[in-house]
Amino acid sequence: MSPITPISEQVPILYVTVVYTIVIFALWVIPGARVLINPLKLFTIGWHELCHIIAAILTGGSVTKVTVDPDLGGATLVQGGNALFILASGYIGSTIFGGIFVLAGFDILMAKIMSFVLGLGLIMPLAVVRNKITILLIFMYEGVLVGFWFVDHGQALRWYCLFVGVMNVFYVVWDVADDKYFRKANDSDATQFALLYPRVQAHVWAIIWILFEIGVLIAFMLLGIVAFRRTNEQMYKEAAVFLPT
Repeated sequence: MSPITPISEQVPILYVTVVYTIVIFALWVIPGARVLINPLKLFTIGWHELCHIIAAILTGGSVTKVTVDPDLGGATLVQGGNALFILASGYIGSTIFGGIFVLAGFDILMAKIMSFVLGLGLIMPLAVVRNKITILLIFMYEGVLVGFWFVDHGQALRWYCLFVGVMNVFYVVWDVADDKYFRKANDSDATQFALLYPRVQAHVWAIIWILFEIGVLIAFMLLGIVAFRRTNEQMYKEAAVFLPT
């Protein structure tokens, strides 16, 4: 069998990834349903903006304002620094970060480790969130995350991490969808690229970045297939050495 041919335990991941992409898009754009994923939106947008912030600092810029909002979107205003690097870092950082979570979808032990990153990232917005429904949902998502540790010895964590991974990998899709369907106050990065390089329209930038994200997702999928060729029994055994449940 070719090393890039998925084993039986890995095949469902490929199908579920497609389903997750469709479900997330629906939840992101359907009024009313959008609120249900606010905690994960805050986590995703927050990481995206953090990438902009890090890039600004690394290139000698300074951050003047940061917005992370599930309805308005995210925005990082900077002075100085390398504009191209700062702008590109958001989509690149979101895609790579999402790819790591996608890898966690292939292995229980890695999912356990990444669940700590997710748990911390979910609770951090409580410092600024004032919406009671969003606060309640954050605690619910945290509760589900903890509960999944005890579902089939942590097996359920893989699917939670995969969902988060898909959401981060395809951030440009949700970012552009907010622009198109909701005219959010904070422009998408694709629009910002069009302002930086006016000869290329925003929808072309969006297509370029979507193709980039698809390529990265395929690369991480192949890496997961090759690196985590384990049966469920093997995953249970390896995961049992780290906080067994």
